[in-house]
Amino acid sequence: MESTNMKSYAKVVENGTQAVHEVQNLRQSGYDHDRIFVLAHDSDMTSRIVDVADANEVGIKEEGVIDAFANLFRSRGDELRAKIVSLGFTEAEAGFYEKQLDLGKVLVVARKE
Repeated sequence: MESTNMKSYAKVVENGTQAVHEVQNLRQSGYDHDRIFVLAHDSDMTSRIVDVADANEVGIKEEGVIDAFANLFRSRGDELRAKIVSLGFTEAEAGFYEKQLDLGKVLVVARKE
């Protein structure tokens, strides 16, 4: 599943290996390192993929201080949806992607701006 909007490109992949390949493809397409993000439902899995792919996790810079702090008190699903919205997607898109993450898939996002 691929999606593009005015600000971001997203692709849902089946696993970490495919996520690493997608990050490499995005770099070859001209996306800068600091514009490529990876999200998985399991935060440890996200960190491992980010390390191997040399990508980024969604952080304070993307979310803002208030949302980053609020995420400390949110469920993982709510946290993931907030992170996806912070990358330029609508609430509906974030809900769709979060459901894919619930199924064990991985989301790779590249910001265009």
